Amino acid sequence: MRKLIFLILLLPLSVFSQTVSKVVAITDGDTITVLLDGNIQKKLRLAEVDCPESGQPFGKNAKQFTSEQVFGKQISFIETDTDRYGRTIAKVYYDNEKYLSAEIIKAGLGWWYYHFSKDKSLGDLEQEAKLNKLGLWQDDNAVSPWEYRKMKRENIILE
Repeated sequence: MRKLIFLILLLPLSVFSQTVSKVVAITDGDTITVLLDGNIQKKLRLAEVDCPESGQPFGKNAKQFTSEQVFGKQISFIETDTDRYGRTIAKVYYDNEKYLSAEIIKAGLGWWYYHFSKDKSLGDLEQEAKLNKLGLWQDDNAVSPWEYRKMKRENIILE
């Protein structure tokens, strides 16, 4: 009961913190740029998903998917945090409230970023994509972006 009351009290806050804007650039599968009022551009890192890096298999596919879903469209987003690069981490919604991170995971083009997410339904979507060998899950040895970045830092991957 306490959780229900807490959620009901938070609901109006999330409605007021939503921002509507147009997507003007796609950096990669999990990073977009939106145009705010006053022609101000803002880079958003998608919450709860981590897509392959551009040098990884399916990195370009993830970017293309994100572009097809939201480029040039009006989206709404809720800011959740800021990452170490100063980008706003946000939950992005489009086309009648589709959650972009969930759509990417469902298509098999991103990992559920469980380090920073408690939404287990995203993990279920990832498992379903794995079972159906969608997108990057066609590769039985797919390397998560966080492992890929770690290998690059340790100079295990040479470009």
